[in-house]
Amino acid sequence: MTFPQRGRLRLLAFAALPFLPACSRDAGHGPARVHWDRDVCARCRMAVSDRHYAAQVRGGPKREAFKFDDIGCALFWLKEQQVPWADAPDTELWVADFRGGEWLDARKAHYLPGKTTPMAYGYGALAKPEAGSVDFATMKAAILARGK
Repeated sequence: MTFPQRGRLRLLAFAALPFLPACSRDAGHGPARVHWDRDVCARCRMAVSDRHYAAQVRGGPKREAFKFDDIGCALFWLKEQQVPWADAPDTELWVADFRGGEWLDARKAHYLPGKTTPMAYGYGALAKPEAGSVDFATMKAAILARGK
């Protein structure tokens, strides 16, 4: 490799440096990556370990993702924090499908009651309605009315 070629290679590598952090940075939308068994629930401080009942809230000025071990913890956290962005249209709520673990938009998901969940709120999320399932508003009202 000649000196001019090495110089161009160094210049190209140096020019790419500012873009490297962007590759690993959170995009600010959608569900964030969960470090299972290491991330803790923003409300109860238990480890987020069950891939079938986890939830996330993303919002605020920094579009930060808050992780939860149960959809009930996410709902109570939003209520307790009284953050001004809780009901903003761009605030995202994500919940894991209790059968496959895929992330679903919590407001569009359907919920089956009677499930054994990490914090015993008892609702498992589904992408499509099934017999006995309820919508987000019904599930939210039932959890908040029950308290905990």
